[in-house]
Amino acid sequence: MRDDGRHTTAASDGRGLSATTRAQVRYRFGCAERRKRQSTSSRIGEAVGLVVVYGRRMSLTVSAMFIAVHDPDAALGFYRDALGLEVRNDVASEGFRWVTVGAPGQDIDIVLSQPHGGRSQAEGDALLSLVTQGALQAAIFRTEDVDATFEKVRASGAEVLQEPVSQPWGARDCAFRDPSGNLVRIAQA
Repeated sequence: MRDDGRHTTAASDGRGLSATTRAQVRYRFGCAERRKRQSTSSRIGEAVGLVVVYGRRMSLTVSAMFIAVHDPDAALGFYRDALGLEVRNDVASEGFRWVTVGAPGQDIDIVLSQPHGGRSQAEGDALLSLVTQGALQAAIFRTEDVDATFEKVRASGAEVLQEPVSQPWGARDCAFRDPSGNLVRIAQA
């Protein structure tokens, strides 16, 4: 028994340590074990004296994203006609519609979906409320010529939120609202 009343065996096996200290010891031990199993090429760096180890690189790409729209036909007028996206799929089921669009030559699908499709009435109402308030940002697109793209989208009658401007962080972009109220930004590549 030590002077502080704890058994030496309890302190040596971690039971006499605080929860924070035990967690730090487990973390350091786990890192040391992972270092033994992984090659040095998979280690990224050191932070605060501990080696941070990441696993192998994953092959991860964006496949699809969803944008809530209350009127699929009006959304097509914006995303297909004004922005120039191609229609890839158009599915109707149980009174709702999902229209998939995407940029030609790019394998990312944008699904324009109605807020109540596949959701409860309460969830659909909440999402529709956010959409119609303009509280959601739909997407940020890139273009080679933001000024020409801006003029094309503005000519479609889309609501302009911001004309092309150079931002302090280096991007030159503009902003619109789609017919449902979603914020859409277009930045120069």
